[in-house]
Amino acid sequence: MRTDSSPGTLPAREHLPADTAGTPVLDVVIPVYNEEKDLQPCVRRLHDHLTRTFPYSFRITIADNASTDTTPLVAQRLEARIPEVKNFRLEQKGRGRALRTVWSASDAPILAYMDVDLSTDLNALLPLVAPLISGHSDLAIGSRLARSSRVVRGPKREFISRAYNLILRGSLQARFSDAQCGFKAIRRDVAQILLPLVEDTGWFFDTEMLVLAERAGLRIHEVPVDWVDDPNSTVHIVKTATDDLKGVWRVGRALATGSLSLDRLTRPFGDDPRDRDIMDVPKGLARQLVGFCVVGGLSTLFYLLLYTVFRQFGGSQVANALALLVSAVANTAANRRLTFGVRGPGGAVKHQAQGLVVFGIGLALTSGSLFALNTATSSPAHSTELAVLIAANLAATVLRFLLFRVWVFSDRREGDEPTNGVTAAPGASAPVPRASAPGASFPHASAPTYSTGAPQAGAPQTGAPQADGASVPLPQRRIVHPHDHNTTTQFRAGEAADGTWRDATMQMLPVRRPHDTDPGDAR
Repeated sequence: MRTDSSPGTLPAREHLPADTAGTPVLDVVIPVYNEEKDLQPCVRRLHDHLTRTFPYSFRITIADNASTDTTPLVAQRLEARIPEVKNFRLEQKGRGRALRTVWSASDAPILAYMDVDLSTDLNALLPLVAPLISGHSDLAIGSRLARSSRVVRGPKREFISRAYNLILRGSLQARFSDAQCGFKAIRRDVAQILLPLVEDTGWFFDTEMLVLAERAGLRIHEVPVDWVDDPNSTVHIVKTATDDLKGVWRVGRALATGSLSLDRLTRPFGDDPRDRDIMDVPKGLARQLVGFCVVGGLSTLFYLLLYTVFRQFGGSQVANALALLVSAVANTAANRRLTFGVRGPGGAVKHQAQGLVVFGIGLALTSGSLFALNTATSSPAHSTELAVLIAANLAATVLRFLLFRVWVFSDRREGDEPTNGVTAAPGASAPVPRASAPGASFPHASAPTYSTGAPQAGAPQTGAPQADGASVPLPQRRIVHPHDHNTTTQFRAGEAADGTWRDATMQMLPVRRPHDTDPGDAR
């Protein structure tokens, strides 16, 4: 299912395997809570639209999260009357909890959801899921803030939506335009790895999912939508906004401290620079230079501030040494995380120790400059001292970057290793979790495991050999044989069951409707 890529290009992306007989290609989830009036018109309108316009099989799943009115009865009637409608009942509230539960248990390769009020025009549904079906993107979202979107809503909601997205851009460096539009889709194989990392069970679920996906390098497709505000919406704006801000703080803190292991997403699905093999292109040099310059500029200002403060209580040499020591520790920590992308506490002490050696070299340069100045002038002005220190720090900065790149963080420059304990041999495929059988429930409460040890007894193994002889399992797909429904065969992506290699791109044929006719039929 992988398209061939010529040498010098990025790794090819996976096409969607959608050849399982009887399995719908799309599963649209409608989370509801006390929507007895709007549920039936919504489901019938959505079913009619999909029947007329969607060329593949589909399912509509009603996710009733603890409704207390007659919503469960309405959902049961719809399930009984429409074959493509399924009803799922949860005993706890929370839109995020409902989506995670239903998506984790679904067997459809494309998972989507939309709000019951159908504020988004349904003509955007096919453009939403098409990039996921083709394998081009990993997630897709409807955007009310795109330039070509047509939106009708009051100034209050418009202000809140734009302010919230500005907060996301400023605090979490989010690049997607609209996190709150209730119109999203995701590939099932991506969801199985991404959903266990999402903690929120309420309205912040969407934002957290998108932020983690973007940080891991997943491709997010945005679709401009036509959207009309529902004046009868039951969403509590103040409470939702408060919960969202709490979620922004929690996710931002987790990303800053490196407690989120995004390698499990980056390696199998994301655009990971470690998987690139492009000739004559320095790996990460431009990005590292920009990050180092930003950190260096801030460190210089911090250093000068500290020097000015310490100079009030001691001589120039003592003030310089203390200011440089404190700023050097902060500079090493900032470059470790922001410039060279080291996450987690592993190796932090070693890096700080090496950073102190670099600090010693910088101290020698700046102290030598001050010594030369004091030798030339017995009582130099404070502005003159600062000018000399700035020039010495510029020279020390260039030397610091070179030492950081070739010595302190040299392991992050060329052969970046994942920080979650999974180590692959050079040239070997990245480890990914085993794919579960269609229809199997995915345990969203626990993170996926990566096996790098010895194979289990009796289980056929297909994987990339490592330096220590262990085998890292490659992506596997379940094969159902015509005469043996209990037998599974494991093989690598692109490899046929007979061991040969061929074009394994899956062709998804449109579902024939009862009213369709065969062009070759004489009738």
